Amino acid sequence: QVQLVESGGGLVLAGGSLRLSCAASGRTFSNSAMGWFRQAPGKEREFVATISRTGGTTDYADSVKGRFTISRDNEKNTVYLQMNSLKPEDTAVYYCAARSFGSGSINPNQYQYWGQGTQVTVSS
Repeated sequence: QVQLVESGGGLVLAGGSLRLSCAASGRTFSNSAMGWFRQAPGKEREFVATISRTGGTTDYADSVKGRFTISRDNEKNTVYLQMNSLKPEDTAVYYCAARSFGSGSINPNQYQYWGQGTQVTVSS
């Protein structure tokens, strides 16, 4: 089992940066592909980024490519989301998720474990 706790959200001006962290407990973190998703008010949860177990493969939503970077540190059981050039449309609750089997996925239903989320608000 994996327990996930996100941190690093907050209020930032458009064009600014934030780095989200997701700390995982449990011995299976290094065997889990990880993902970041977000959900804005009145909208469905959407894929942001995913990273493979070793960190060698990443994938991003088109809306964040070139601005966001996902990374992981398996020694620290932590996955990160560096967000640069933030836009008001990036405002959402951001969730990290762990997938115990298979590679990273853009489908939230493929993930077994979820954090509680951290709010990111970008003002114009």
